[in-house]
Amino acid sequence: MRLTGRITPVVETWDEFPVNRGALCRKGWSAAGLYAGRERLTTPLLRDRATGEFTPVSWDEALDTIASRLSALQAEHGKDTVGVFGGGGLTNEKAYQLGKFARVAVGTSQIDYNGRWCMSSAASAGTRAFGLDRGLPFPLADIEEADVVVLVGSNMAETMPPAARHLDALRERGGRVVVIDPRRTATADRADVFVQPVPGSDPALALGVLHLLVVGDPVDTDYISARTSGWEAVRDSVGAWWPERVERVTGVPASEVRELAALLAGAGKVMVLTARGAEQHATGSDTVLAWINVALALGMPGKPGAGYGCLTGRGNGRGGREHGQKADQLPGYRMIDDPAARSHVAGVWGVAADSLPGKGRSAYELLDAPGQEDGPSALLVFGSNIVVSAPNATHVTSRLEALDLLVVADIVLSETAAIADVVLPVTQWAEETGTMTNLEGRVILRQRAVSPPTGVWSDLDVIAGPASRLGSPISFSTDPEEIFEELGRASAGGKADYAGITYDRIRSEHGVFWPCPTASHPGTPHMFVDSFAHPDGLARFLAVEHRGPAEVPDSDFPVHLTTGRVLAQYQSGAQTRRVRDLPDTGPFVELHPMLAGRIGAVDGSPVTVATRRGSMSAPARVVTTIRPDTIFVPFHWVGANRLTNDALDPASRMPEFKVCAAAVTA
Repeated sequence: MRLTGRITPVVETWDEFPVNRGALCRKGWSAAGLYAGRERLTTPLLRDRATGEFTPVSWDEALDTIASRLSALQAEHGKDTVGVFGGGGLTNEKAYQLGKFARVAVGTSQIDYNGRWCMSSAASAGTRAFGLDRGLPFPLADIEEADVVVLVGSNMAETMPPAARHLDALRERGGRVVVIDPRRTATADRADVFVQPVPGSDPALALGVLHLLVVGDPVDTDYISARTSGWEAVRDSVGAWWPERVERVTGVPASEVRELAALLAGAGKVMVLTARGAEQHATGSDTVLAWINVALALGMPGKPGAGYGCLTGRGNGRGGREHGQKADQLPGYRMIDDPAARSHVAGVWGVAADSLPGKGRSAYELLDAPGQEDGPSALLVFGSNIVVSAPNATHVTSRLEALDLLVVADIVLSETAAIADVVLPVTQWAEETGTMTNLEGRVILRQRAVSPPTGVWSDLDVIAGPASRLGSPISFSTDPEEIFEELGRASAGGKADYAGITYDRIRSEHGVFWPCPTASHPGTPHMFVDSFAHPDGLARFLAVEHRGPAEVPDSDFPVHLTTGRVLAQYQSGAQTRRVRDLPDTGPFVELHPMLAGRIGAVDGSPVTVATRRGSMSAPARVVTTIRPDTIFVPFHWVGANRLTNDALDPASRMPEFKVCAAAVTA
């Protein structure tokens, strides 16, 4: 893609676009509309807490203020009184520098990022089952080679329309698409089989499918014997999940469970893809493991055109979780409590290994901690609009307001920036160079197309400014290519090894798949072909049980609430709601005619949704595409996440965004 003039996008179908083949969704086509918009921030701002008013200041004054306040707070309360919160939209270079900044310049263990709320359950499950998480362990185009693709909790047609074309190509070739979702979405309309379970019951459905595969005996015993361990325990664990029991738990008719199992049993190549609908639960890791067990039982992972994958949902959701902005990780997907990992990364950084802090709090726990005895009193936020996107958002907002210092770097005055003490204006996608890692594990280069507005700095400059003022023992480069070269050295030998990837290689090869340990290595488009990433080379079957959601409907809150996206908006909407070419309908509440009739709601009239955490009002959309026991609210506007549950998955620390008990009234 190139930008001609100032904001007009011109796209050609070049070889440089092997993934989307030059196609963009509506949000992509209109993204340049924010480049020179009147709402762009172009100068640092300081807020007067007494009046709430912002005053424009110079960069020096803003950075001096931040550094002096941080130093004073750390002198009084210790290093961990400062927290850092990153974003899944940051480039690899920014994510890497942010983790380095937190642990070396600030000296805090308290760093995590909003990607913890996106792919962490799939990452946890993939690491446990395969020894490594790479989202999709194969190129996206492999979808077209499958016989059956099972989409669990994905509305691909609206969240990533260019990718959904692979589903159409598969069906044209005679393949089948299965969609599992409590709502009949645009993706379900393009499917051959649609399964509509109760929200939060996905593990039970997978357990029931595996039960039928065991009983019918289409499992690949040779594959299981040669390439896996733990099969016997999993096989025995699903013995009680007969179809009628699955029906009682999931609401899916037993006949449909049998039909789904038979479809998978009869297919030569099965691909299971999970997304946020299945993963954003307090049992999200179990759901993914249950579906991985199905894929392993059929002998699919590592087979061409088959296997398991996670559909990453953010701009750099894949790379953002690999290089150090998670509480428990160092660059290269190294774990921070591994002495060898600490020694290697510290050596690249030029600091002592024992100077690096240990594991910090996960994303929600970090945001919940201000006001607690050992919680942070300052928070630096990069690339995240927490006030809209956090679960139990009213509570989280109160925690942010309890901070002594809140610093937000953003391109617009988001809802989170509006309550910050210091706001720093930063560049957006077209104004900077940097790498990103797409959902396939392909490292790509996004090159600067236009100059940023006067007064706007890169996040790399923003990171370097406080680092020098805080007396960092090392310097922080602001050159993205130089940072990427260092990232390669820091990741060398790790699971996400970028050591052999350079900007020149990315340009000439149109992206390079990690792991790529040396300059002569071709990269790894297909993972697990010969072995898995555990030391013994075997994948792990891991038994799980269906625990159900943290909240179930009762007399006070009798329906399920689930949340999700709409086509024209993205994430918290901080940017897309400001693009004039995108329709901003505002929030709405989707409900079935039977439920609408019971409460006296009329399409287009306001309804109020309440949960144990808060309430919101929005127009009703009465549709037949949702379960009668379920309501849906999109999360791009303030309100939806005031309702959602902050119960956490014990393995991934993922909050339960996708289901809670609610009441709806007209």
